[in-house]
Amino acid sequence: MSDDTAGRELTFTERIAMLRATKMRHTEEKWRVLGSMDMDDLPVILPPPESRKVVRIVSGSGLLMTDALFSGFTPKSNHPSGGIFGARACGENIRSLMELHPTYVDPVSSLAGAYIAHFISYRSPGWNPDFDYSHLQGEQEKYRLHHGIGAVQHFCQDMTIGFELGWGGILEKIRRFRDVNTDDEAQELYDGLEHMVLGFQNWIGRHGAAARTMAETEENAQRRRNLLEIAEINTRLVTDPPRTFREACQWMLWYQLAGKMYNMGGSLGRIDQFLYPFYRRDIGEGTLTDEEATFHLACHFVMDTSYTQLGGPDAAGRDTTNRLSFLMLEAAHMLKVPVNVGVSVGREVDPRLLSRSVEILFEDRTGIPKFLGVDRTSEGFARNGYPIALGRERAYSGCHWCAIPGREYTMNDCVKVNFAAVFDVALHEMMSGPGIVPGVEDLWSRFERHLRRSVEVVAESVDFHMDHMYRVFPELHLDLLCHGPIEKGRDASHGGVEFYNLCVDGAGLATVADSFAALEQRIGREGRLSWQELIRLIDGDWPGAGGEKARLMMKNIPRYGSGGSRADAYGLSIARAFTSIVRSRKTPHGFNMIPGIFSWAATIAMGKDVGATPNGRRAREPISHGPNPDPGFRRDAAPTALALAVASVQPGYGNTAPMQIEFDPGLSRSSEDMRKVADLIRTHFELGGTQINMNILDRKAVLEAHRDPATHPDLVVRVTGFSAYFASLSPEMRQVVVNRIIAED
Repeated sequence: MSDDTAGRELTFTERIAMLRATKMRHTEEKWRVLGSMDMDDLPVILPPPESRKVVRIVSGSGLLMTDALFSGFTPKSNHPSGGIFGARACGENIRSLMELHPTYVDPVSSLAGAYIAHFISYRSPGWNPDFDYSHLQGEQEKYRLHHGIGAVQHFCQDMTIGFELGWGGILEKIRRFRDVNTDDEAQELYDGLEHMVLGFQNWIGRHGAAARTMAETEENAQRRRNLLEIAEINTRLVTDPPRTFREACQWMLWYQLAGKMYNMGGSLGRIDQFLYPFYRRDIGEGTLTDEEATFHLACHFVMDTSYTQLGGPDAAGRDTTNRLSFLMLEAAHMLKVPVNVGVSVGREVDPRLLSRSVEILFEDRTGIPKFLGVDRTSEGFARNGYPIALGRERAYSGCHWCAIPGREYTMNDCVKVNFAAVFDVALHEMMSGPGIVPGVEDLWSRFERHLRRSVEVVAESVDFHMDHMYRVFPELHLDLLCHGPIEKGRDASHGGVEFYNLCVDGAGLATVADSFAALEQRIGREGRLSWQELIRLIDGDWPGAGGEKARLMMKNIPRYGSGGSRADAYGLSIARAFTSIVRSRKTPHGFNMIPGIFSWAATIAMGKDVGATPNGRRAREPISHGPNPDPGFRRDAAPTALALAVASVQPGYGNTAPMQIEFDPGLSRSSEDMRKVADLIRTHFELGGTQINMNILDRKAVLEAHRDPATHPDLVVRVTGFSAYFASLSPEMRQVVVNRIIAED
């Protein structure tokens, strides 16, 4: 605390600034110790150096990452492989980690808690080798599929269950239903769930005691009072449900921190809805002000960057935007750290929410918030045969996805078909066949056939996952706040919830659309290359000066997104073919699959799986991002052309195809420029768009930070569905962001 504030009460604004500074110190330490992180900003605090072990692991998405394990915890394996499998073993181990977990109480914050390690990082191997899927691996590798086996979280809890019961009530519920469902599967699940709740209670209770101990030696009256309040709140929350807005924020934070620790989960959903009753009651009783409520929200967001939806319709279609929706925007605005807030835009949604969001985008330049086309996603979900009321109840819960809170298992953003890899298989098959006269029509036929087979392999893979996941790594954390798992004694991945809609994303749309168009124009119509010359060039990765000339020739065609081009037509055909294939049948076990187009940060990893492609892309370079055209698709890079292209390829069944768009802050903060951006957002959704990820970036600052991240350590960008510190990204991922604002040959 500085000298000028030591003897007086700090304002909420000053305390938020101090929390932000603390987060930056923690973040900069992670950069030094762990290096780059091409994923959501995880507000983990590193274990103390004397009890820290740095390891390289493979995340659930298949990306390599560095993690710091807490060496004070030694996991207990229950399998010869050294793995930890099944509800009982997972529950026992996460309980042990919670009970050993160091306490973290910041006397500036109104909320206690932080997490220092991911339990998932201790689990090696991640899949039980007894459940062999080698019969699928050949084609999984052939098509470079993100097949989903072993994928975790990526669906949404119902927080109101916890608010109603508290940890004591949840524990009583587990024990009550243990006497109802007596089969072995149920009993093992109850063992795991009970271990997790007992771990929660120990963890929370120790923070209450730590805060009380800190208060005994705290000389500052404001901090001492705050510490005693934290102690009282957390001692009560060990068993009782929250009563006040602050207590609800604290309860929610504990749940979210445990989700991050257990399996890197972190959906929040419609936070302005389930916190609103606490807010309204406290405001009515005069025990809470808007300024204090904003502070409590900021204390939560600085420790948990989870996905949050503001506004949107209720089941009957009525707008739910309320005062709390705006306060949450202001909390993110005051913090200016990566917070994954999504703002609903729709026919009935309060237009002031969009207006304020655009103002914050221009002012903060952090890519926060993003925008949700709630009408299109709910209407699309209804096309799966559900009442539209269910579509409206789905909550934004991840990079590009939604789920019905507590009732739907989805595997969102876990399963991906790399269109570029499928195209590569089709092209080389055509060119290697004896006596075949190659042509674009033949190539399209082969691409469509292999695309169909790749989706069939995905369907078989997710069935395998559904058959075995509950015995490998069950969803204990989410099971606690879902409707059904405790009542049935079944994990959410194995029949515990009501709805199963397994999402399948396509990726690399522009890469393949532009490749087809380049082949059609340069070989088919103009005869500038032969098919044999083309395959030699791409297999050699465009070798020599001649290869570079040919690469630029193939690249410089009217590309997807330019408007009315053959590449645009191919983009639409690819999206329609993929959608039709995914929707044509359920998995062999009868699970519904829903198509989307999204690549997440995996554009780099998926690009490394594919050689050079006929659109001029070099081998191992990233594939195109989601449904977006590649950078430089038009000389004018017209935002309207981008919006039209992405709107045209929407699958239309409730899984999204988000538009990523960048603006330079040369746009002024005038009401006219902000109105134009708001109009573009509305228009894209009216045309069929489903989500928008938007950055307003200072090119000079981004390029400086790309050369030397230390020059702008607090620069926040929206990478894709998530936002992150630019300095935390790998050089490769920073280059992807740079390429979106400066199209480079």
